[in-house]
Amino acid sequence: MTHEARLALYEKLIATHPKIESRGAANSYTSVNGNMFSLLRPSGEMALRLPKDEREKFLKKYKTKLYEAYGAVMSEYVAVPDAVLQNTGEMKKYLAMSYDYASALKPKATTRKKSQSKK
Repeated sequence: MTHEARLALYEKLIATHPKIESRGAANSYTSVNGNMFSLLRPSGEMALRLPKDEREKFLKKYKTKLYEAYGAVMSEYVAVPDAVLQNTGEMKKYLAMSYDYASALKPKATTRKKSQSKK
């Protein structure tokens, strides 16, 4: 599957939740209160942050692993297989869980500069 196809599926998934918007140019991601909870790398890998019990269920159900980036395991993130990403109806509940989990975390200060959109 191409990156463009994955990105389209990721954007379709994000659109299922009215409080979530995609951020980032090269690396698409979502965050709430400064806490990232999903991302889609240019290489096509999608990761989703889940609470421990749901993370363990997801890993087992979809026979996947914890997400790794730059040689480090991101312990709260699962790697989302393409076949699962393609099932927006199934992924919708996991995205909502991820959003709820990140919303409950301590807010982080952000250093993001306001920039004008280039449209």
